[in-house]
Amino acid sequence: MAPNGKPTHPGGALSFRKDATLDRLADHFNVAQFVSFAPSPSGPVLAYCRLAGVEPNHRFSDIGKAIDALFERCAYGTVNIRSFKQTATQSREFLYALKTRDEVLSALERLALQGDFTIANETIDVSDGGVSGVILDQVVEFKPDATPRGVEKAGFASLPASWAQRAFEIVYGFAPAFSDAKGARLEFSLHPSPCGYKRSHVLYWEFDEHEPLRLNRVEASWPNDFSRMMGDKAYGLLVAHLAGVAVPKTTVIGRRLPPFTFGDETGSSEWWTRTCPNEQVPGKFTTTRGWVDPFKLLASEDPSGTAIASIICQRGVPATHSGAAIEGADGRLYIEGTQGTGEAFMQGTVGPGLLSENLVEKVTALHDKLATTLGSVRFEWVYDGNAVWVVQLHRGRSASAGHVVVPGERSKWISFRVEDGLEALRTMLESFPANAGLILDGEVGLTSHVADVIRKSGVPARICVPKQRVNAVP
Repeated sequence: MAPNGKPTHPGGALSFRKDATLDRLADHFNVAQFVSFAPSPSGPVLAYCRLAGVEPNHRFSDIGKAIDALFERCAYGTVNIRSFKQTATQSREFLYALKTRDEVLSALERLALQGDFTIANETIDVSDGGVSGVILDQVVEFKPDATPRGVEKAGFASLPASWAQRAFEIVYGFAPAFSDAKGARLEFSLHPSPCGYKRSHVLYWEFDEHEPLRLNRVEASWPNDFSRMMGDKAYGLLVAHLAGVAVPKTTVIGRRLPPFTFGDETGSSEWWTRTCPNEQVPGKFTTTRGWVDPFKLLASEDPSGTAIASIICQRGVPATHSGAAIEGADGRLYIEGTQGTGEAFMQGTVGPGLLSENLVEKVTALHDKLATTLGSVRFEWVYDGNAVWVVQLHRGRSASAGHVVVPGERSKWISFRVEDGLEALRTMLESFPANAGLILDGEVGLTSHVADVIRKSGVPARICVPKQRVNAVP
């Protein structure tokens, strides 16, 4: 055994006990405040200590005073205890959010008699609107409402490190020091209020050396738990902004996140107000020109507070044409649009119009730039006569191609008149016969919300007459 909790292994390799590793981490990073103890025949013995405003590894006269000092500095008034063995760093017993000095001291005494080492640390609120995650080489994975180990479960977001750094700076106003994690695996959490030993917004949990990853591209997919907290539409636009394409200046007013802004000025002083559901619900919630009271809008459209994550206020684009683009099941890029702002086209009340070759080339170039970093994408766009702006972005290839919205064969086909509107279509699909397919009667775009709603339902569907004004790029 080397001094200061450093066991040596055969061959001279040096490793550190869990609390010694945490103490070393605190030399360079902000960590949750803690006091650690080693077992002895007479009970727990103070080992390491990192408390705000107290010299590192201060020697308290007894363990009761050490625990008192920890409680005095806890932002949330509770303490966790984790126990481990000298030769095994994996935690044995974990006690969460103990509320009193006596509870903590009793647990420490009991665990010491079992021969366990212990770490008592302040409870960190991981459901405060921040995120926890891991950076490994150039990949950052993270999610809200979880510790960094949450990335081992479904729902985590994944971004290239440079994108994650910028995203956190935009959303929170601060970000982890990812440059310190080169060639390493670093666990972290972000918090709206300062916390930890160094009283900052970023906590670091573990740091381990690691071999570099060999990845051609980081899979930035959504929906995920972070996009659901922010709002699907807002997250897609943020990703588009990080990818370096034109996004109108956007302010996100969230239920759980403070307001934040990203994007570029469009040259217009007009505003649009858009709702952002947790996950995409095509054409159901409000998108409108002008400023609308966001609190009144949330109260009227989502009184339970469970469907809409945020409202976005976005600069208008002086539109000459608007539309959408999707990658079809046949591998072709389908570009559709119409003159003006395009609301009627997206709602399916008018069909796609004729687009110039120049505009099709510009939308294709925009798609290619996004696809290079994100893979298959589909998006809504607005053209101002010079630049093409992204106003919605989603990952993935569509199941549609040609006049087939959703492929599949059925024993019978039921007709739906497109002119009856989106809500009538939603109602029809809620009780649609399992053995039936849908025929769309009317001119409608593959990229419209009508087609989106049908694709989400999974019901096989075809357009009655193939459209003549679809721009399909091989």
